[in-house]
Amino acid sequence: MSNAYFSIPKPYNEPIRSYLPGSAERASLKAELDRQANEIVTIPLIIGGKEVYTDVYGEVVMPHDHQHVLARYCIATPKELKMAIDAALEAKERWSNIPWEHRASIFLKAADLLAGPYRDRINAATMLGQSKTVFQAEIDSACELCDFFRFNTYYASEIYAQQPQNSSGVWNRVEYRPLDGFVMAISPFNFTSIGGNLPTAPALMGNTVLWKPASTAVLSNYYVMRMLMDAGLPAGVINFIPSRGYEVSEHVLTHRMLAGFHFTGSTEVFSGVWTTVGQNIKTYASYPRLVGETGGKDFIFAHKTANVDALAAAMVRGAYEYQGQKCSAASRAFIPASIWEEVKTKVLAIVKTLKVGDIRDFTNFIGAVIDKNSFNTITKYIDLANESPDAEVLCGSYDQSKGYFIQPTLIRAYKPDFPTMITELFGPVLTVYVYDDDKLDETLKICDNATAYALTGAIFAQDREALVHMEKMLANTAGNFYINDKPTGAVVGQQPFGGARASGTNDKAGSSLNLYRWVSPRTIKENFVPSYAITYPFMDEE
Repeated sequence: MSNAYFSIPKPYNEPIRSYLPGSAERASLKAELDRQANEIVTIPLIIGGKEVYTDVYGEVVMPHDHQHVLARYCIATPKELKMAIDAALEAKERWSNIPWEHRASIFLKAADLLAGPYRDRINAATMLGQSKTVFQAEIDSACELCDFFRFNTYYASEIYAQQPQNSSGVWNRVEYRPLDGFVMAISPFNFTSIGGNLPTAPALMGNTVLWKPASTAVLSNYYVMRMLMDAGLPAGVINFIPSRGYEVSEHVLTHRMLAGFHFTGSTEVFSGVWTTVGQNIKTYASYPRLVGETGGKDFIFAHKTANVDALAAAMVRGAYEYQGQKCSAASRAFIPASIWEEVKTKVLAIVKTLKVGDIRDFTNFIGAVIDKNSFNTITKYIDLANESPDAEVLCGSYDQSKGYFIQPTLIRAYKPDFPTMITELFGPVLTVYVYDDDKLDETLKICDNATAYALTGAIFAQDREALVHMEKMLANTAGNFYINDKPTGAVVGQQPFGGARASGTNDKAGSSLNLYRWVSPRTIKENFVPSYAITYPFMDEE
C-alpha cells in the first residue's frame, strides 16, 4: 500500500470543438454518423461485468426519422433486476476497499478516452438517437461528461482531505465511507452527460450502482458503459439495466439494502419514489438518500431597460436549442409592454431564419422531439393556444410524417395563468406574457408563484437598481439564476446545477455538494493519554 498523499490534477473544462466545414473533426464525425446509421446494434444488459441477454426487447429509433432503427436493446425483467442487486452487493466490499486514488484513476482515464477515441462514437450516438445537433451533442456527451469525471474526482479528493480539529492528547479523524447498501440511478434521455454522471458520482465515492438509462437514450448510454469498462471499472460496480419503471419500483426501490437513489427526470416520477420509500421506510437497513433534479417552468423576465438584441437572442437560444428539451430551457417570458413590439419583431425575424430537420445536415438549428408521446403532448398545447381567445400563436407548426418535428413556436398569452405559461411542455415552445411597465412588482410576484418549480430563470435589465430589485424578489424561483443571459448552458465547475421546490433536491450535480450525498462519514477519536479519573473537580468539598 502506498503511504503518500496524492493530489488530483486541477480540473479544466474540456475544450469545445467547432466542427467547421473542411475540418478533420467534422469529416471524422460525419463518417461515424454514416457508420452508425447503417447498422443495428444489439445491446445486452451488463450485470456483474457480463453481457446478459433477455427475451424482452425495445428499439432505439431516430426521432428525426422514426422508421429508422438504430438498436435493439434487452430489457431487464425481475429476474435480471435481482441479479443486478446481487452483483452490486457482492462487488461492494471489493470496490470500497480499493484505494481512492485508484477509483479516481478509472474516471480520469474515462475522461481521456471520451476526449479522444470515444468522442465520435458517443457524440454520433447522441445525435442519431436523441436528435441533437453537432454542437448540442458536443457540449453534452463529450465536454460536459469529461467535466463531470474530472471535476468530481478533484472534489472527492477535497472531501477526503477535510479533517476535524484536534486537542491535546487526542487525534480526531473522519473517514468518508460509502453508503451501506447499493445505489439506484435513473437517468433521462436529454443529456448523455447526465446519464454518465448519475451512476458514476456515487461509484466514485465507493458505492456500487444499478443504472437504468432512459429507453430513448440506451444507445449512447451503452457506449458510455463500454467506455467505463475499457477504463478499468471492475465488474459489478455499475450494472447497466434498461428496464421498466414500474418493475424497478416494485423490485429495486423496496429492497432492504437500497441506500440511495440518484435521479433526473419528471417531478411526477420522483414524487412517486418518495412515496414508495416512505411506505417502506421501516424495512430498509438505513434511510435511503434521495437525490433528484426534476422538472422546470423556466423563465426570462425583462425590465423596460433590457437590451432588446441580447434579450431576443436569449429567448431564441434559451427556448429552442435542442428543441426546448432541456430542464433549463426558457418556456415562459415576461416582457414589458414598452419594448414588446420590438422584441417580437426581432424574435420572429430570427426564428424565420432557423432550419429544422435531420441533424446530419449541419445547417439545421434543431432536430426532432424525442418520441411520439412527447410530440402529441406538445402539439396538444399548441392546438389549445390556437383555439383559445386567451392566447395567440405568433409562429410555429408541426409535422410527424417522417420525424417528430415541431417548428420553434412563440405564443402570446393574454392571461398569466394560461396553460402554456404554467405547464412544463419540454418542447420548442415559448409563451410570452406582456405586462404593463408600472406593474413590475405585481408581475414579479406572478412569476414567483405561478408554478411549483424553481429550476432556472433569467432577468434582463441595464438598470442596476432594477437588477438588484428583481434578483431579490425572485430569490426563491431558481436554483440557477442568470443575469443578462439565457437560463441554459450551466458549465461544470462554474455553475453547479440544480433547483428546489418541485424541481428537485438542489444537490448540485457536478459539485462537491452532490458527492457528499454518497458518503456516510465516520468520526474516529483516538485518545493517546486515557484518563483514570471518575469524579470531576467541581465535586470537591470547599
